[in-house]
Amino acid sequence: MATYFARGGIHDCLSAEEKRRALRSIPGRPQRVLIIPPDHTRLNSDAGPLTAMLYELYSGQAHVDILPAIGTHSPMLPAQLRMMFGDTIPLERFLVHDWRYNIRAVGTVPGSLIREWSEGRLDYEVRVEVSNHLFAGYDLIVSVGQLVPHEVVGIANFTKNIMTGVGGADSINKSHFLGAVYGMERIMGRVDTPVRRLFNYGVQTFLRDLPIVYVLTVMQKTDAGMVMRGLYVGDDEETYRLGALLSQQVNLDLLEKPLKRVLVYLDPVEFKSTWLGNKAIYRTRMAMADGGELVILAPGLKEFGEDPEIDRLIRRYGYRGTSATLQAVEQNAELRANLGAAAHLIHGSSEGRFCIRYCPGPGVCAEEIRAVGFEAGRLQDYPTSGLRDGFNGELFYISNPALGLWALREQFS
Repeated sequence: MATYFARGGIHDCLSAEEKRRALRSIPGRPQRVLIIPPDHTRLNSDAGPLTAMLYELYSGQAHVDILPAIGTHSPMLPAQLRMMFGDTIPLERFLVHDWRYNIRAVGTVPGSLIREWSEGRLDYEVRVEVSNHLFAGYDLIVSVGQLVPHEVVGIANFTKNIMTGVGGADSINKSHFLGAVYGMERIMGRVDTPVRRLFNYGVQTFLRDLPIVYVLTVMQKTDAGMVMRGLYVGDDEETYRLGALLSQQVNLDLLEKPLKRVLVYLDPVEFKSTWLGNKAIYRTRMAMADGGELVILAPGLKEFGEDPEIDRLIRRYGYRGTSATLQAVEQNAELRANLGAAAHLIHGSSEGRFCIRYCPGPGVCAEEIRAVGFEAGRLQDYPTSGLRDGFNGELFYISNPALGLWALREQFS
């Protein structure tokens, strides 16, 4: 195992040629290649152009398929595939991940390890389940994604792309619940977490014979747009660690005092559900002041869960906080069977500390917003014209919550 390419720094800006050189560092001359990039909800990862580069690199000599790591998200539509990956890859080369049915169980993580990693909070076993597509005879599998602070695992990507992006229900549900019960504030932005240990163990123990290479980006939003600060290619934990440390440097927005008024905008192209849009909550809650107000502008909102069953569960149980959710899990078998949804309900609550006001477009009405536990607002009451990211007087504005983590400096000291 090795790191094949590592380039990054807080002032770096990698060129297209440097990206191609990084991809050419992957050894061998494969005949069958599977590329696993994120979906269109990770537009800012640069994974779309990198996937197109990989297809260009290998398609002349090998059969190449692309399996977007949608996890529990809705399958990508042709227009979304073109928006994310461009026009050069034939649509028939794209496969669809089915997290409920087209999966294979390859092993079980023992409850003793979950008990150790969760500090005694949980002790269930976790079946490691991944897409059957991974076992179709590929001699190279390239997992592409962005290292960025994340509410479930700490720093997104690396083995997470396999265990949840193309994982099955047990892996997804129980990993998310592990993170929620352990405590999101103890996880977000951390390189080593209980969920990261679960993902690494699952891949390294049960999928070690698969020829997986990781292509990991570190992106930063600047006044000139998105910039690639780092690119890391390899098949070992050091590849992840190097990039994750850089992500901590460029993707953590550390503040000196809590925020009282926060306004977050959710791009309608990227955010159509609270399942995704609640990043506005996940990524700001460490910085929110008790008694503060978080206003979420969601013009593209049309549903709560990307999966019909999860959508139903969110509507039934709502974002009521940890205590209410754990009680609902104990009392209701349907929620125990969907622990990922339960984890999401915990993540999406302020635990009563601050007000969350969702302002939806025409796809969801105010009554639906209130029914799941949020306050409702109107888009027209919160104009964003002229606002810049960060402080605008007493108002703190965030134009895309997926690009960072806002927290207090003392929480990472």
